Amino acid sequence: MKNKTASRIKAWGIVIIIAGATLFFGLSMSKNSRMETDLDKYMPADHPAFIFSDQAEEWFNIKDGILIAIENKQGIYNPGTLGKISEITRRLQEMEEFDDNDVVSLSTADNITGSEDGMDVRSFYSDVPEEEEELAALREEVRQNDMAYRRLVSEDETTGLIVAGMKDDEFTPEFYDRILEFAKSFEDENNRIYVAGRPIVEGTMAMLGPADMKRMVPLVLAVIAGVLYLLLRSKRAALATLITVFVSTVWAFGLMAVTKVPIYSVSTMMPVMLIAIGVAYGIYFYNHLNRIISENPQLTSQEATRLTVHVLWKPLSMAAFTTIIGFISLLTSQVYPIKYFGVFTATGIFSAFILTLLFLPAAVIIGGYRSEKTEKQKSSGKFNSALRKFTDVLLERKKTVYLSLIVVTVLSLIGIQRVWINSSFLDKFENDSDIVLTDAFVNSRFGGTSTLNVILESTEYDAFKNPENLRLMDEMQAETMLLPKVGNSFSLADYLKRMNRVMNADSMKYYAIPESSEMTAQYLLLYEMSGDPENLTKVVNYDYNLTNITFQLKGDDSRTINEALSVIENYNQRFNEKNISLKYAGSGYKALIFSDLILEGQILSIVISLFTVIILLSAMFRSVKAGLIGSVPILVTALISFGVMGILNIPLSTTTALLSSIAIGIGIDYAIHFMQHYRVNLQKSGNSLDAIHTTMNQTGKAIIYNAVVVIAGFLVLLFSVFPPNRTLGALVSMNMFTSLAGTLTIMMVLVYSARIFLKRKQ
Repeated sequence: MKNKTASRIKAWGIVIIIAGATLFFGLSMSKNSRMETDLDKYMPADHPAFIFSDQAEEWFNIKDGILIAIENKQGIYNPGTLGKISEITRRLQEMEEFDDNDVVSLSTADNITGSEDGMDVRSFYSDVPEEEEELAALREEVRQNDMAYRRLVSEDETTGLIVAGMKDDEFTPEFYDRILEFAKSFEDENNRIYVAGRPIVEGTMAMLGPADMKRMVPLVLAVIAGVLYLLLRSKRAALATLITVFVSTVWAFGLMAVTKVPIYSVSTMMPVMLIAIGVAYGIYFYNHLNRIISENPQLTSQEATRLTVHVLWKPLSMAAFTTIIGFISLLTSQVYPIKYFGVFTATGIFSAFILTLLFLPAAVIIGGYRSEKTEKQKSSGKFNSALRKFTDVLLERKKTVYLSLIVVTVLSLIGIQRVWINSSFLDKFENDSDIVLTDAFVNSRFGGTSTLNVILESTEYDAFKNPENLRLMDEMQAETMLLPKVGNSFSLADYLKRMNRVMNADSMKYYAIPESSEMTAQYLLLYEMSGDPENLTKVVNYDYNLTNITFQLKGDDSRTINEALSVIENYNQRFNEKNISLKYAGSGYKALIFSDLILEGQILSIVISLFTVIILLSAMFRSVKAGLIGSVPILVTALISFGVMGILNIPLSTTTALLSSIAIGIGIDYAIHFMQHYRVNLQKSGNSLDAIHTTMNQTGKAIIYNAVVVIAGFLVLLFSVFPPNRTLGALVSMNMFTSLAGTLTIMMVLVYSARIFLKRKQ
């Protein structure tokens, strides 16, 4: 009686400590959790490419812009629409998030023209034109000016564009709501407003991410609760298991809050991940508890619980730590969201492991346990018989199993060669979502919502007053713009071509780079005297040995950016011959480097986690052969996963890059539990066939239940608002099935055929 009372006191102590820790982390979440909205913060600031890009952004005031397009299907050349363009521009300039010079529209852009005195630089209009003659004159001026036509006014003249470059670190969720409300306030029956640009993508992601997570967590809990009850036939067991995974999730996010790590878009999948994975430990616990109680009905709940923990702790520890290794291997990635996802998911898994060994036994001791499995017990014999027949068929047809493995491997390797990387943030949204449709509209009317900056640097002063260098720049721009997804480009060459034309009676014959350096210098001097010299600082530095060329792209994905780079790189050698170096900057290029880092981290993560898992399995079972055989299911799973991605044209992204760690981390659990219990059963029976049958009937059944719950949990991601999350949910569910199938087919046959553990016994 005293022992029973002491056990209950210890159990209550464990529950109180867990409740206190959960309260602490919950309060930390409410106070310190925040969503990271700046996509630049997803990237390593100390990477050489990002260091140079940041420097170039400072040199040329390169900023990500908010694009506000105003559409009037009857045309923008009317007092109402032009007045709105002017008013939107003025109000944006008054906002503290923007500098005056960074807000450009038809009412502020430079209109370079020739005059009796030389060169005249002024805005296209200051007062909104009212008369038809004035409107017609404005229309003609814009049509004749390539620096505005198709850049600030669409080719069909139904849409005007206002571009507002954001100051660094000024974008907030509150400003996102305010700018959308501000822009929409200008809509009326004739004028429709569209708001696009990278800051808007960031804001939309920040808004949808937490909302998606709030919707997913209750849904996955409800689905798993139902599946748990159907499998365990015990309300207490289902509830206790759900509490462990819920608490482990709170601890993981609470630790993020305590350490001031923000929530990234990929972090929103952590709850689903932790709940689905953590439930598996509860299933193993209650499966063993039920077996021990049924085999030893004389034992009390406390005694059965102690025996369960004694039997389970070793394979569960190895399963948990190999899973943790799979996620910790993501630390090799230089991409912050993936790195932090790995660390804190591993933390949550460790928490779920500890809670399984502490909270679940405490719950049994405090509340007792009675399995309600009467119906299940009736069908258990049939299920065991089916598993036995399945096992015998596979063992009799080992060659067919091996041949199937070879075929699957070859097909997967063919598919892997087609896997590509996607750096697009827009692809995280539905194709028919407002943000995607708005971006597509602006891209269809103008040069593009994404940018790529090419930075040319010479060792010679005034290098970019040299006509030869300028012509090479212009040639590179023209050839790159032949690509269907490169809409526009802008550089010092565009300024000079415009100046040369207007200074020669506005003749298109002279729409070219000036013939001499002296003429170039003279035009630039006239511009500085007539216009705003600060505008030139966006394309060239004071010494004219450093220049910026901006390409507008109609897509932010890696394929679009790489197509542009392939053309630009063809000019690298020609620039080098003129002692000019060519480098890249801006959000488009950083997104490309970002995707390359994803691939590098993915490959390194797979190699490290596989190597580590093989070593741990070999050490655990004291057999290199066992370690290699145990790694077969996860290796096959990884091959099939990436092979399917290639065949179905599913790109590797910040989301799908998690696949290898999930596949290795979760899938290895099945192999560990199977091999550990096979070894125990082999020691008892001394006959490998009997041991295989017993293991399939006991552990094989638990693995199937486990896989069913995990698959059900990840399938909930199919209801996410983010397409990549849905893709990940489907792929992980497939991975769990292939891990299950690989363990109970290929690995089972290899374990039996290789006669592992038999030699040591003999």
